[in-house]
Amino acid sequence: MSRVSRPAVAGAAVAVLALTASGCVTVHGEREIVPAATKAEAAKALEEFTAAYNKADKEYDPAVSKGRVTGPLGAINQAALKAAAENSPEGNPNHSELELTDATFHIPKKAGWPRYFVADTDSNKDVDDDPAKDTHWFLAFVKHGADDPWQVAYLNILSPREVPDLKTDKDGYAIPAGTSAKDLAVSPGKLPAAYADSFEDDAEVFAPGPHTSGWRKDRERRASSPGWSRQWVDQPERSGDFAPLGLRTTDGGALVFFATRHFEKRTASEGLKIEVPKDVQPLLTGEVKQSLTLERMVSLAAQVPPKDAAQPGVVVASRIMGTTGAKGE
Repeated sequence: MSRVSRPAVAGAAVAVLALTASGCVTVHGEREIVPAATKAEAAKALEEFTAAYNKADKEYDPAVSKGRVTGPLGAINQAALKAAAENSPEGNPNHSELELTDATFHIPKKAGWPRYFVADTDSNKDVDDDPAKDTHWFLAFVKHGADDPWQVAYLNILSPREVPDLKTDKDGYAIPAGTSAKDLAVSPGKLPAAYADSFEDDAEVFAPGPHTSGWRKDRERRASSPGWSRQWVDQPERSGDFAPLGLRTTDGGALVFFATRHFEKRTASEGLKIEVPKDVQPLLTGEVKQSLTLERMVSLAAQVPPKDAAQPGVVVASRIMGTTGAKGE
């Protein structure tokens, strides 16, 4: 595979989750370990997010959802809406209301800020009417202060068989998996870099699957073709609301949400024209002469086994990807 040195960027994807879960942050003297939210507060946050998402999607207005999204979902959502608004300034002619129901809230305890919780919901966007095949929409909400709104940093979609049993304490609250946890096959804080590196060194950190070995092989197949070449750069995202967030599972492992950024450079031989997809054109900077570089944000959900597991490979269960930028040269 042809590559360019690090660091150096299909169609605007679904507009349809990051924080460190390690050490406590003390703000204004708040040292008591308390639940991040009440169930009523979590339910209200989900309702407000859904309302903002639907209004923004209907009007193609990123300003409407801006205060309700952050981190990787925020990057994907805002770029997708920006592109859609320029292509359809009168709004979304195919808008269909998103409904998130039957929510189960996984609320951990922690001291200080930021705080977070995860909502496991059902959605009306399943393409199959078979209840046994209903997908689970996981949304990780983040809040930085008492007066701040809850924002969704990660959204990932899992099949029923991919949903792990999350561990709870004696009071029924979820248990966070710290970014530096040593008893896991991979510390959550190291997942973004490990995932980005896996496209170059084929490390056996991750179990085979469509979002790991499958995606790598697909890129290898597309690296070159008559008149064309493709190069990739893969970068971890670890700071602020892009940092990993994890919850402990009953098997001793963790469900971890994390983010990476990927750049794909398409170069054409002299005389060939590069077509820029319509939903990418509003995100384009520079002039496309011989190459087009696409920047994509990726939100991932992974099941991380305990360090002593018989099968230590990290299973990436969900990958949500959106184009967030483009550059012509």
